Amino acid sequence: MSAVATGTAWERGRLDARRGPKELLFGRMHEDCSVEAAAFRPGGRVFCIASAGCTAMALSRSYDVVAADINPAQVEYARRRFAGAEATRGAAERRMAVGRALSPLLGWRPRDIRAFVDLGEPAAQVEFWRRRLDTRRLRAAMRLLLSRAVLRLGYAKPLLAVLPPSFGDVLRGRMERCFARHPNRGNPYVRSLLLGELPEAPPPPEARRIRLVNADAADLLEREPAGSFDGFSLSNILDGASDAYRRRLLAAVRRAAAPGAVAVIRSFGEPTGLSPTNVAAEDRAMLWGIVDVKPADAL
Repeated sequence: MSAVATGTAWERGRLDARRGPKELLFGRMHEDCSVEAAAFRPGGRVFCIASAGCTAMALSRSYDVVAADINPAQVEYARRRFAGAEATRGAAERRMAVGRALSPLLGWRPRDIRAFVDLGEPAAQVEFWRRRLDTRRLRAAMRLLLSRAVLRLGYAKPLLAVLPPSFGDVLRGRMERCFARHPNRGNPYVRSLLLGELPEAPPPPEARRIRLVNADAADLLEREPAGSFDGFSLSNILDGASDAYRRRLLAAVRRAAAPGAVAVIRSFGEPTGLSPTNVAAEDRAMLWGIVDVKPADAL
């Protein structure tokens, strides 16, 4: 199937627009699965996007998990992680490493960054961020590196369509929102973003029971029995998807949802207004503009 046939850019298995083999895109999920843990009722059966396997492993402790990914490179990587293999870096983490390599040019000293990620009080974090890290050089660098013109060099056009204007400034705002709300100390997503660390515990024994499938999410959900899932963790699968694919996937979710099922959908886009179901501020990964948590039958 082509990306045109499926309606989703993720089928290509690449972040860029070049021709070539499918790649490991994500070595770690930059999504705070505590959102799902709080949203899903205990027990039951849940569906999630496999990606790097982090969410599937975390949920497997309490749920019967079905994890699917359209990219075979991600499926094989997740399978190895479920069996105990260490995390490696994918294309997304390599791009993030390029930004971190520029930190000395921003006036960031390694000891300052480490001191910052070890803070545990949000008010102190915001003061430290504004005084020592959120420099004019950082703002200029983020505006340049996250401009649409530069991002087009490494990302396919459909994946960029959802990004808001002035994405560098928007992302800085999301980062400060996180620092103002959640302690850095103990937040693995802050360490991953600012230090490039991939701390993790061994997979839980339950991870070996995860049903892992190389499949498009809509295809799989259309084949599953109606009413068979109590929760859906859909990552940002709809970033880079056509309107037709969005309608198809959401219809498949509604059909596969058991009574009371909840869906979690993320997006790099900005919300169009205030929404009581958007809990992006609660996601410690800090990257998302939308983390929509709502009843599956309301999609």
